[in-house]
Amino acid sequence: MKIRVLLFALACSLAASPAVTAAEAPETEMGAKMDKMSGAFRALRRQITDATKNADSLAKVATIKENAVASLKLEPAMKAEKPAAEQKKFVADYQAEMKKFIELCGKLEAALKANDNVLAAKLCGEMGDAQKAGHKVYKKDDKKKK
Repeated sequence: MKIRVLLFALACSLAASPAVTAAEAPETEMGAKMDKMSGAFRALRRQITDATKNADSLAKVATIKENAVASLKLEPAMKAEKPAAEQKKFVADYQAEMKKFIELCGKLEAALKANDNVLAAKLCGEMGDAQKAGHKVYKKDDKKKK
């Protein structure tokens, strides 16, 4: 009897876990776009030097580019933390950096179509650097809150 009660309690707590996690970190439209970009980018970095996977790499670049373009229309959540006088410039700077990132996507796409995987790997590295720099400025640090 005790085992059934314990198993039932465990099952209930496991079932409630995702709801608690979702309540802790509210998902934004931009967060969803960035998550899609991040997943495609992680996979792309693992295979960028393999010319036999260029078709799949191009599909991943298309996913990254599509979500980057869509995120141009959105504003970083950190905007609210900036003084009102700085918010417009903050968003404009974010959009300018995203445009540079989208340009890198176009260059990467061209390199992959030309089967120049050495250049593609270099561009992929530049995209990674741009991602890290952008996150330092425009992304809330969720780790500090937990």
